[in-house]
Amino acid sequence: MSTHPYRLTPAMPVTAYKTYRILSPVQTHFRPATCAEVNCQAYLHGWVSTLDEATVLGQQQAHYIRKQSGRGYREERLPSGLTQFSFEAGQRCFANDHQVRLDRPELYVVQGGDWRGNPTGEKRQHTSARDWIEDFGEHQQTLADEMKKG
Repeated sequence: MSTHPYRLTPAMPVTAYKTYRILSPVQTHFRPATCAEVNCQAYLHGWVSTLDEATVLGQQQAHYIRKQSGRGYREERLPSGLTQFSFEAGQRCFANDHQVRLDRPELYVVQGGDWRGNPTGEKRQHTSARDWIEDFGEHQQTLADEMKKG
């Protein structure tokens, strides 16, 4: 039985495996983006934030909206005692994670081992998808040949 709930127990030692991955790391293949660039729904249609100012977090968030956010809003005290801030469309939302993909090719990586690790330290990055696919195919053929041997 595997110690990971979503993985089968491997039939062979970790050194018998290779991992093929195609990567587009956030650090090198993306850049921060504006709400308009990503068609952010809050930017396009506006949004509502409802806060409980009876809590410290709610007080801090309300203070930020009122004094520091720089955004236009309409404030309303609800019968429940909560404070509702309604923001009109066309202004930057509160998310700071909008990103757009840069026009950079993926990284085609082959490394020794599997999810348990890479004890051999083998790691290779192919310069093209074609080379990576060829490597993968050759590896699959090697496995098939070994299985035929028994």
